[in-house]
Amino acid sequence: MNQLERAYRGSGYEAAGAVARVGRRSPAVDALLARLGARHGGFLGAWNPFSRRMPPGWNRRLQALLRQAARRLPAAEGWGGTARWREAHCLFGGDPRRLAVLARRFRQAAFVVVRRGQPARLVWVFPRLRG
Repeated sequence: MNQLERAYRGSGYEAAGAVARVGRRSPAVDALLARLGARHGGFLGAWNPFSRRMPPGWNRRLQALLRQAARRLPAAEGWGGTARWREAHCLFGGDPRRLAVLARRFRQAAFVVVRRGQPARLVWVFPRLRG
């Protein structure tokens, strides 16, 4: 497992107070998905395309473009990361295949898929970045 995958797997993914971790179930995320009217969804942001650090203003603009592109999906704003790094994202309710299209469009290496009653899982959009 390379450093990027360790970072994704070691991160917490939060939205509206509900936190998910890869490989674990989260009753709080299940409840949030229910409030959003969704059986499944994913944590997705637009910051730092291809996992390359970008300036804060650039990241905020990209995040706003992602929110516009996903405006028809139910969403809850949030943050993800570790003690050393954080970035904005949203928990979008909806089909993970649609979220994968958005992740590819916004050049995200991976995103976290959640389904009610199941552990969160990491989905690679650009597997070559996995290492």
